[in-house]
Amino acid sequence: MADPQGFLKHTSRELPTRRPVPLRLMDWKEVYEEGFEHKTLQRQASRCMDCGIPFCHNGCPLGNLIPEWNDLVYRGQWRDGIDRLHATNNFPEFTGRLCPAPCEASCVLGINQDPVTIKQVEVELIENAFDEGWVSPVYPTRITGKKVAVVGSGPAGLAAAQQLTRAGHTVTVFERADRIGGLLRYGIPEFKMEKRFIDRRMAQMEAEGTIFKTGVNVGVDITAEQLRERFDAVVLSGGATLARDLPIPGRELDGIHQAMEFLPWANRVQLGDEVTDADGLPPVHANGKKVIIIGGGDTGADCLGTSHRQGAASIHQFEIMPRPPEERASSTPWPTYPLMYRVASAHEEGGERLFSVNTERFVGADGKVTGLEAHEVKMVNGRFEKVDGTEFTLEADLVLLAMGFVGPEKRGLLEDLGVGYDQRGNVQRDKNWSTNVPGVFVAGDMGRGQSLIVWAIAEGRAAAAAVDNYLEGETALPSPITPTMVAQR
Repeated sequence: MADPQGFLKHTSRELPTRRPVPLRLMDWKEVYEEGFEHKTLQRQASRCMDCGIPFCHNGCPLGNLIPEWNDLVYRGQWRDGIDRLHATNNFPEFTGRLCPAPCEASCVLGINQDPVTIKQVEVELIENAFDEGWVSPVYPTRITGKKVAVVGSGPAGLAAAQQLTRAGHTVTVFERADRIGGLLRYGIPEFKMEKRFIDRRMAQMEAEGTIFKTGVNVGVDITAEQLRERFDAVVLSGGATLARDLPIPGRELDGIHQAMEFLPWANRVQLGDEVTDADGLPPVHANGKKVIIIGGGDTGADCLGTSHRQGAASIHQFEIMPRPPEERASSTPWPTYPLMYRVASAHEEGGERLFSVNTERFVGADGKVTGLEAHEVKMVNGRFEKVDGTEFTLEADLVLLAMGFVGPEKRGLLEDLGVGYDQRGNVQRDKNWSTNVPGVFVAGDMGRGQSLIVWAIAEGRAAAAAVDNYLEGETALPSPITPTMVAQR
């Protein structure tokens, strides 16, 4: 235990300070001030009680050894700490920035105090390790001669690829976009995670022997038959990329876009791509526009922060669910992930959030959206019902649909492979992460449905162990979860 009295002496959470809103809206850098002191972090790590039953493990599907690396950080044993963290998590620099931290929601200290700042300890551990030069290629002890294709380069695919490369297999990652990273690259705005962190980790993976092929649409540029002929095993990790639509009157009007038709352009500009017009604006942008975002989750917040930085005239964000309570709702008791009102950095920056709102129709002129008609709703017997007399109209030049995703794209590769689907339309897998097609495995959102980055990495690691066992008849790779566990969450 780091400090037996740590949680008594230090009762509050300390996190990095966010940069002032006017300042951070001038650039696309991450929102936090640089230079979180090690002494402050060690004080936070000392609050960990090293519980007899560490419920933080229950919250984290990766099996992160959280009390152990909290103790190591408190004692200043940073090298041992990053080794312990990397033992369960391939990419703590991603999870430390992007995960909503179900581990912190499960922290025992959180019963009557603020929980331990687990995410901050995690991200500082890995950043210190890179600064010290401790993150280096991990080479396999032998080369098996087996070839594995990983289709999709999001966190599940990258985790599977790194594990399988380190097991000695020749791994090729196929990505249909022009750069590696999936939604990490083109879905997550720069102000939430700068893309240099992906490039830094890719350099390690390439040095280890992982092969990356971008601009390859598997199922078109390489057929399903060719894929199976050229590789001894295939891992499908393409994600759940079919966006949920809003098929209401006026949906055909110009100016209504899915979030993933909007967010990638902003990232491309920051990556230096020549995609802007004479005014320096990408094809889909919020500059000078009245923006309405439909969807109150993380993707909606990403659209909000991006619209702020592009200079939107006004922004409204709709959520059909009621406004959550300020504190943990009684329906989500500890150690479950709490339903409660949250304020992301983008919400601090402006815009108006509207809850219990349903959009009824889009209105427009000359084929372009000019606004929408909406009304308030209430939940009655598990269904949303209109609240009479609450109708309103709101002007809009740009409407962004950020209502989540409904599953993987089936046309093309999946249909050609002949994989089966579960009741939710995701790719079906057995207890060994295998599809009904021999040698074809699935990991991440493509098999689970839209989920968290920690689940994607955990599935990638577990699927890699299954593939290694399939190819070699045994495996030493860790398998943190099973498909049964996934189904229960």
